[in-house]
Amino acid sequence: MGYTPEEVIKKVQEENVRFICLSFTDILGNRKSVTILPEQLPRAFRTGIPLDASQIEGFRPDSAKIDLLIRPDPDSLSEMSYSLMKPDEGHILHMYADIYYPDGCPFENDPRLILKSAVETAESGGYSIYFGPAMEFYLMKDGVGEMSPRVPYDNAGYMESWPTDKCELIRREICYGLKSMEIQPECAYHEAGPGQNKIKFRFADAVRAADAVISYRSIVQAIADEHGLYAEFSPKPLEKGPGNSMHINMSIRSEDGVDRTPHIIAGILSKLPEITAFLNPTKKSYKRLGHDHSPKYISWSEANRSTAIRIPAYGKYTRFELRTPDNGTNPYIAFALLIYACLYGINEKPELQKASNEDLFTADSKTLSRLKALPMSLTDAQNKAKESGFVKAHLPKRLIDTYTKDR
Repeated sequence: MGYTPEEVIKKVQEENVRFICLSFTDILGNRKSVTILPEQLPRAFRTGIPLDASQIEGFRPDSAKIDLLIRPDPDSLSEMSYSLMKPDEGHILHMYADIYYPDGCPFENDPRLILKSAVETAESGGYSIYFGPAMEFYLMKDGVGEMSPRVPYDNAGYMESWPTDKCELIRREICYGLKSMEIQPECAYHEAGPGQNKIKFRFADAVRAADAVISYRSIVQAIADEHGLYAEFSPKPLEKGPGNSMHINMSIRSEDGVDRTPHIIAGILSKLPEITAFLNPTKKSYKRLGHDHSPKYISWSEANRSTAIRIPAYGKYTRFELRTPDNGTNPYIAFALLIYACLYGINEKPELQKASNEDLFTADSKTLSRLKALPMSLTDAQNKAKESGFVKAHLPKRLIDTYTKDR
């Protein structure tokens, strides 16, 4: 990491690099990519690679001019770990890219640039915010034909080991693939559902953490495919099995060293109903919330996994975990909204509600009546997003419209 365009070009010239893959996402977080030859790299850095915006979800500009440009971010350079080329045939390098208009202005609907803007806003106030996602997925035996049911790869449970856990060797391959792309997994294990897995990432700055999420999805799918399996990321793959979450661990550092954690957590909780449509963007998301250890209530605690936010441990820098999002979220947009919610807490200093130390999955009605619930349907979440001044202040209208239309 930390390359300049000149250093990337030199690396390509000196090493046996045959292709460069440039990746970005649409508004919903679906990975897109274009592959260029080495001789096109100087042009890509200088002016960008043309993109037909009309073909990308939410990218079509308001004007009749639909050409956009993809510019690689040299700071995101890595090897392409899951290419089909043999080592002696050369390398494929990979970079994430940002989207610009032909006149050089940033494209306002580019999720990655939205996150970069949020990071700059936080840093201008003296705050650095780090993210460590933890994501779940199922490994399924791929059925024959689109309508065939997919069957979990094993029947193992939480943190079981080989040979009951048939996924263990595949998780190791995934971790090797992540490390080869300079992504640092912290730990990996079998989750509670049959064929369900979880990989936690080491804390990184917001943009690198979001890039890692997108790379992770592609690597998991590619390695699963090599084994004749299918990686299922959806929030509720099995009707009677645990859902897939994307827990987001956060750590805040301030230049003055003051601990503002209570106000920060209060800020996120206060905005959580308004941003849920972006953290849980599909109808299946709401089949997961409130079930199988997925929080339903706007709440927090220390070490209580039934609350929306928990503080799992104390270290040099305070950290906490948001437990409501799922894998459907676009990490660039999610992290941007969470940064702005942190800043809202810091600046407005809302009072933090009392900690919920009871198990909210088994609590009585009197206890639960004192808590507000998250939106429990996509329509409800979308309506709250459309009405939110906070969301309108930080996201462009076209992006909001994409997330709040009937899907």
